[in-house]
Amino acid sequence: MSQAALVNPSLLTWSRERAGLSTEQVARKLPVKRDRVQEWEAGETKPTFLQAQKWASVAHIPFGFLFLQKPPVEELPLPDLRTVGGLAPQRPSLELLDTVRDSIRKQDWYLEYLQHQEHQPLAFVGRFNSRSRVAEVVDDIRRTLGVNPDAARMDYDRYSRALIEAVEAAGILVMRSGIALGNTHRKLEVSEFRGFAISNTYAPVVFINSSDAPTARLFTLLHELAHIWIGSSGVSDGYTANGRDEERFCNAVAGEFLAPETQFRALWSADVNWEENLAPLATRFHISKLAIGRRALDLGYVSQAQYSAYYRMILKAFQDGKGGAGDYYRNATAKNSPRLSKAVLTEAISGRMLLREAGNLLGVQPAKLRTLASKITE
Repeated sequence: MSQAALVNPSLLTWSRERAGLSTEQVARKLPVKRDRVQEWEAGETKPTFLQAQKWASVAHIPFGFLFLQKPPVEELPLPDLRTVGGLAPQRPSLELLDTVRDSIRKQDWYLEYLQHQEHQPLAFVGRFNSRSRVAEVVDDIRRTLGVNPDAARMDYDRYSRALIEAVEAAGILVMRSGIALGNTHRKLEVSEFRGFAISNTYAPVVFINSSDAPTARLFTLLHELAHIWIGSSGVSDGYTANGRDEERFCNAVAGEFLAPETQFRALWSADVNWEENLAPLATRFHISKLAIGRRALDLGYVSQAQYSAYYRMILKAFQDGKGGAGDYYRNATAKNSPRLSKAVLTEAISGRMLLREAGNLLGVQPAKLRTLASKITE
């Protein structure tokens, strides 16, 4: 008979609830009868070591946690800048916690990598603060990125790609994913957060929740870039109109970058239904109709209710129209940042890093690393 694991029953309950699982769900995943799960949580019987290890895997916690006397205190390792009804959310989800921690782990590796490359600090990180003039910050971001959609005659998609490429070229790691740790069963909810920034003078990170509608992500990118330019880290919802001063400032920078106020006001027509303005202005500024709607909200042309209803419609259309998982290698590059991916793959293929370690860092099967490297360099 297998040896019983002397786990703490209260930690079983805590880990299950923390992962948002019912006793029935845990029972199915182990698999055991539901009564057995309830007996373990009541302390009437103990799981075997194998069952306890499977429990830890199902609940997404280290195995050792189940033997603690009390649950560990878990907090976001970044400032929480989100607001719900004017108040910060009380408890971040396990998916958000794991995503932030994973991004910090990757940033730490990249910082160590840069030390051997003798890189200089990035001058634009923290160059301004939340009391700076919005126009000055916008101008500096434009100069740094050097993307001119008018000169290149870009549409929205090309403009978005060009901006992300320019941000990466400037030294910022742009990570994009809609799931936690590559697990398709662990979706990142847009209602919880849209992005976060980790400010660092050598390796700043911007993360974009790609569960959001694609047409909304460009605003999130610029919002998080504003955080880097003022040297601020934090998890953002990116759309709160009455949030913290820091968030309002970053919203203002994003809006002014994408659609300058003076030009926007000159082009907005009050003689037609507000939605009729979206398409022509979207074409003029090379951004999405949703981004134009967001800018109209900021400048007082539409109400919060009008914009929210329009956003929900766009988001629902995106969610309803989503197909399969997409291209494996493109998704892997996006979730890890092209810049970080290239650095890790260079180290692995040169033999300075074990393929197993590289695969673990990137969340990619070691056997697929060489194919990933060839895809990135195409």
